[in-house]
Amino acid sequence: MSLEKADVEKIAHLARLQIEAQEIPEYARNLSAILSLVEQMSCVDTTGITPMAHPLDVAQRLRADVVTEGNQREKFLAIAPATENSLFLVPKVIE
Repeated sequence: MSLEKADVEKIAHLARLQIEAQEIPEYARNLSAILSLVEQMSCVDTTGITPMAHPLDVAQRLRADVVTEGNQREKFLAIAPATENSLFLVPKVIE
């Protein structure tokens, strides 16, 4: 699929992008190449291929979901500007 000047201008308008007139042929060429790649990828038979969460087959390095900090509620309540019944009082921000 090859994009024309009018196509690029319409895409730029919809994306609210300002493109200089002399840049339009390059944008048309690059966007056409992207669409061509998508067409090629659409032709690949993916029957039996398990979908992946992302293109890289790597494991996420996550830390264990373990509490590492002790409860310091009383310490923070003691230094708070205002508290009531073990709750922090904050100024009203929405009238």
